[in-house]
Amino acid sequence: MPKRRPADLGALCIPALLVATLLPAPGWAQSRGELLYNTHCVACHRTQIHWRDKRQVVDWPSLRAQVHLWQATEMLAWDEPDIERVARYLNDTYYRYPAPGSPTGTGRAPDDAK
Repeated sequence: MPKRRPADLGALCIPALLVATLLPAPGWAQSRGELLYNTHCVACHRTQIHWRDKRQVVDWPSLRAQVHLWQATEMLAWDEPDIERVARYLNDTYYRYPAPGSPTGTGRAPDDAK
């Protein structure tokens, strides 16, 4: 077996380092709620819809109800945990209403804390 030169080993390490730096860090992974929202909702619901004057969402129950309504309207067949995840993602990102299981009022349950 031929002996490898240091330059050959460096050439092998560069692609591995590039891959490692291009992959998102584990802490940056999207939550399931964010993934569902970005996949199914963001095309029609830009950021402005969450800040408009005549918004339908005025508290946690109405936020959850709107997520439930729109997933049914779009026939997404989300289960209750997915509806909850999307509502919590929206609450954490835009609304910040007090939500069940959230001592901080951010909508994030204690086990969701980062």
